[in-house]
Amino acid sequence: MDFEALAMEGGFARPVLEAQSAFRALMDALARPGTSMAGFPVPGPPAPLSPEAGAVALALCDPDTPIWLDAAMREENAVAAWLGFHTGAPIVAHAAEAHFAFVADPGDLIGLENFAQGSQDYPDRSATLVLQVASLEGGPALRLAGPGIETERAIAPRPLPRHFARQWEQNNARFPRGIDVLLVCREGLIGLPRTVRIHQQEG
Repeated sequence: MDFEALAMEGGFARPVLEAQSAFRALMDALARPGTSMAGFPVPGPPAPLSPEAGAVALALCDPDTPIWLDAAMREENAVAAWLGFHTGAPIVAHAAEAHFAFVADPGDLIGLENFAQGSQDYPDRSATLVLQVASLEGGPALRLAGPGIETERAIAPRPLPRHFARQWEQNNARFPRGIDVLLVCREGLIGLPRTVRIHQQEG
């Protein structure tokens, strides 16, 4: 199969219905931070872009939402070609220019402050980071609080960016500016909007 044909493969089987279903799951995840959402349709993008991250792209990205890819994603040209064909979104070289960032290696991610933070007048002009984690369990325990969480909620995804809890505290301090994060893996997805507070569990 030639490169162009490969880029055309692997979209949603029923693009409109499946994109709507994935979009609802994403919105639910952001409205209920820390709650794992599963069972939404996934496409078949080229590795290392995962099916769950591909679903995010097909549900949220379009020609007006520039995409940044981490080094692991950039090494495989088919990823950028697939995203371009199925979403029309341009791929940008600089993190600060992107509306969405797709990250195959969260443990080696650049600092969160390098991504678009929005402005006081237009906080929605910030970036959403899509982090492909190995699992939603087994990592350092994090305690979540804030809107959409009745008291507290605990999660333990792995791997996460270095010093993630500290970086997130700085992200909170920039509110209403700041980034949002989606954690995706085969188990489902978790939304971390900028409004949520995150503390690493001691011990």
